[in-house]
Amino acid sequence: MICLLNRLTTTLLHPIDDWLESIEIRSSHQARWFCRVIPARCPFARDVKLFNHTLLHIPPLCKLNPFYEQLMQLRLKALTYLVDECREDITMYC
Repeated sequence: MICLLNRLTTTLLHPIDDWLESIEIRSSHQARWFCRVIPARCPFARDVKLFNHTLLHIPPLCKLNPFYEQLMQLRLKALTYLVDECREDITMYC
């Protein structure tokens, strides 16, 4: 049953994977938008503290996202475009 579910999920998500990987950065406006929208780090990782003592650590859950790798590659493409083609400083996006 798990194998069938895994195969079904892979089949359904594969076109979205391909689409994300095929996106090309063609303008500085588009590159800046991707850099603003896709976070550099997982926004869900947190330390829950009480009186300066860590009670609970919530690990980054982005790795559970089936498109995590493709989104990180897209962000890297956008950053690379800004540096190589536009000669912009990207420190504000890091």
